[in-house]
Amino acid sequence: MSPDRALLATHIETSPASGAEPFGLWGRAFRPFFLGLAIYAALAIPWWTLVWLGYLPAPSWLIPMWWHGHEMMFGFVAAAIAGFLLTASPVWTGGPALTGRPLAALVTLWVFGRVVLAAAGVLPAWLVAAVDVVFLPVVAIAVVRTLWGSGQRRNYAVVGIVVALAGADVAMHAEALGLVSGVAGPALRFAVDAVVVLILVVGGRITPAFTQNALRRRGIERTVHPGPWPSALAIGAAGALALATPIAGRTHLTGLLATFAGLAAAARLVGWQTWYIRSDPLLWSLHAGSAWVVAGLLLVGASDFGAPIPAAAGLHALTAGAMGATILAVITRVGLGHTGRALELPRGVVWSYALVHGAAAARVAAPFVAGDGERALLLGSGLSWAAAFGLFAVRYWPILTAPRPDGRPG
Repeated sequence: MSPDRALLATHIETSPASGAEPFGLWGRAFRPFFLGLAIYAALAIPWWTLVWLGYLPAPSWLIPMWWHGHEMMFGFVAAAIAGFLLTASPVWTGGPALTGRPLAALVTLWVFGRVVLAAAGVLPAWLVAAVDVVFLPVVAIAVVRTLWGSGQRRNYAVVGIVVALAGADVAMHAEALGLVSGVAGPALRFAVDAVVVLILVVGGRITPAFTQNALRRRGIERTVHPGPWPSALAIGAAGALALATPIAGRTHLTGLLATFAGLAAAARLVGWQTWYIRSDPLLWSLHAGSAWVVAGLLLVGASDFGAPIPAAAGLHALTAGAMGATILAVITRVGLGHTGRALELPRGVVWSYALVHGAAAARVAAPFVAGDGERALLLGSGLSWAAAFGLFAVRYWPILTAPRPDGRPG
């Protein structure tokens, strides 16, 4: 099966049966990583909000804002990447899936990374770095192990993004260790832009295909246009933005690239027939995540061109908005399909979508106000974002920790 056909299938969760594979939590990577990232988001964001408001001390690692950004990108987002790629790559290739004790060891490594970052300043900086920087390279190796010999060279580009993210993580720790200076901020921003590229790539493959399949099942005669040219332009411009920022900083050039990428992403979204899937939360949530990408890129572009838009607005439209909403949309869908369940959102989970979008909107709006208004928006955003993933963790706990009801491995 080609990688695109496997990825674009309505149930990307079908994989080669193997009676030797364990069931339950360690049956596939999406189970512990999706559950782990949700629990971490539900705990870390309120903690960070209290730190920002001055009620708790910040970890002593670089500056507090960079610690927060690091844990967003290399804690929360990295777990989502690991869970998705280590689950999807065996489907693309028919290769071996990471399960059982090796999977448990990788999850433990991710957990240790979060613990040492939380204890930064108490633990030696070299120990914090040594534990944290290992995770993404191991994920990349595990994905390559599955892709190797499959002939699917196209998917190695995704591995390249993971390796680039690992490099950004190393750069941040290098500054924390005093080995270099002036690289942590650009490295963190590069990580944000690189993940945007990954969202554009994966979203451009799965969202139109899932939408077209749903419309056919409902007998709706509408053609979803995947928009290969707008998609290619959006990915190319976003990739150029990721490379330009560490080299040139935020300039009119990055403003032009961000604006072009945002307009191209908007053009492809127009053809995805969003109106006709508005009653299906598992689908419109994916479309909404793509809309946040558009909004974030356009806000970044306007800010870089000198418009009176705080830089934090575009940044958080891409992180709290695009990443938060897209990750929640993917984990709610994959958590059902890959466990052999019908693609019907569990009762009450639709509120997690409302909470994450409300949180993102509040976080984007916060820099436009001052004083108590900003503090209120930040507090509300943090609590709402945490509640969104906390609700997912509670409702999906029995789904992600129980064996598949159809008796298949995974």
